[in-house]
Amino acid sequence: MISIDWLAFLQVFAAALTAALIVVGFYAIGLRLLVRAGRPPVVVPAEFTDAITVISEKQARRMEKAAAKVAKRNPLTEGQKLVALVGAYTCFGVCAAAVVGGILLIVINH
Repeated sequence: MISIDWLAFLQVFAAALTAALIVVGFYAIGLRLLVRAGRPPVVVPAEFTDAITVISEKQARRMEKAAAKVAKRNPLTEGQKLVALVGAYTCFGVCAAAVVGGILLIVINH
């Protein structure tokens, strides 16, 4: 007969939900701060053999131009941009620490 430890199941569920909220939340805040700092992430298009959508070089240039235009209109001072950039990198650091901490918990406690 199989016995399920429901308390352990709930603990794992709560830990996974909390970790997911931390990683996704801090990543979203980090991206928002990165954009506010005037450094929006622009991804270069890649060629995939079975890609659903591949953007052309023209579309990539248009996206870069739009990102530069938005960066010009940024109402923040240079000091505020620096604070936003440091905050973005801090948020990304929290995400990385949560992921590394989870991996260490799995490796060490296994």
